[in-house]
Amino acid sequence: MYAVYATEVDCPEGETPVEWMLLTTEVVADIEMASTILRWYSYRWRVEEYHKIFKSGCQVEKYRLAAEGMKTLIGFLSVIAVELLQLTYLHRTQPLAPAIEILNPLELKILKAKSPKPPKLLTVNWAVEALAKPAFGIARLGGYLEHRSKTPIGIQVLWRGWLKLHDLCEGWQLAKET
Repeated sequence: MYAVYATEVDCPEGETPVEWMLLTTEVVADIEMASTILRWYSYRWRVEEYHKIFKSGCQVEKYRLAAEGMKTLIGFLSVIAVELLQLTYLHRTQPLAPAIEILNPLELKILKAKSPKPPKLLTVNWAVEALAKPAFGIARLGGYLEHRSKTPIGIQVLWRGWLKLHDLCEGWQLAKET
């Protein structure tokens, strides 16, 4: 068992720096490995967020299937959970990132068609295709209420919006084929 002891750097003036000790079975022989352990620990929050999305957003526990069917469903829902995690993470950290990094051109086209007027709280131009607008568009499809714009977008609202967006994409493609 190895321990990595970390202390917060650049602590705000007048505050006590945060200190913590991480225990690991990984061999920590130098500062590089200690830094790696700290970086791995920082990913813990994303893993927890992924599980929250998988469990609450994708509602994986509500499905009652035999083992083989459940394996297939879990594989399918895992991909969706990763996409929703990317969407939420980038929306929070880089709202002006190009939406094309996560959404395909058809999804963007449908979201634009479904959002004739921009949300009041956003001034980002659709032509820029920044992630902020499509994220709010997906949330609105899932029932997000604009008058509660100070409330962060919840994962269940995003899940419902994501499903509706994909239904709209499928309908769009079916209509195009006929």
